[in-house]
Amino acid sequence: MVVITGATSGLGQLVAIELAKRGIHLVLTARSKNRAEMTRKVIKDFAPKTEVDFFFGDLSLIEDVKRVGNEIKAVYPKIDVLVNNAGLHAFEQRITSEGFAEMIAVNYLAPWLLTHILQQSLVNSGNARIVNVASEASRNHGEFKLPEDLTDTSTFTARGSSALYGKTKLLEIMFTGELARQLSGTGVTVNALNPGFNVTGLGRELWFASILEYILKFLHIGDPRKGADIITRLVVDPEYQGVTGGYFNVGTGRPIVPVYPGGDITMQTKLWNITKELLQVL
Repeated sequence: MVVITGATSGLGQLVAIELAKRGIHLVLTARSKNRAEMTRKVIKDFAPKTEVDFFFGDLSLIEDVKRVGNEIKAVYPKIDVLVNNAGLHAFEQRITSEGFAEMIAVNYLAPWLLTHILQQSLVNSGNARIVNVASEASRNHGEFKLPEDLTDTSTFTARGSSALYGKTKLLEIMFTGELARQLSGTGVTVNALNPGFNVTGLGRELWFASILEYILKFLHIGDPRKGADIITRLVVDPEYQGVTGGYFNVGTGRPIVPVYPGGDITMQTKLWNITKELLQVL
């Protein structure tokens, strides 16, 4: 059984379809019941017999992440794979009702907390995998400051949004490394990946996004199937069995050395402890 966040569109939906074709039971998160039903129909068109369950919540809200995580945990004491795929590139600052920058909340705090809540179910599986969708956008992360980065709600321009998006993906790479060490010996592996440039969901907040997406598709640039392929491989391929703490590239599936401080163990541990305190988890 595989849990996937952000599976009602883009890469997450393509991965869900690929796993459904293999007969894998899917547990998907969604905000909208309409989008969930449309996704269920798409998946069933490809794999009519595949079991698909949805859990609903807004992953920008810590309280929703807690609730959804606990609901999934209550139903599924054993989880084989968790794919932290949901992501957001906002072009203006939006602050959640809980006081966090939306991009930090969705791209980093939500996967951190959901993984924490589902950890025992993953351990119970005996041979589980956690797959985190990061990005080489992490190389453009601007100035890196802890703990300030996790609570920074200052405004930014559309151009300045790239550095903050990159920073959230760098945080995810760092989280992957620390969690891999913490889960050593449990049978659970944790890896991150770069899905490459994908047109799916590209700049949804830009007025010209649909035009740009059409042009890029016409030119065969940013094919989302490539991004979905590396995610799927990390979920099912024997090649990655037992491999943990890695960061792998679209296409080749080979390891990438992350930009500093992505692979720095001291900084990974510092980030982990700050996040744990911020989210007030034991």
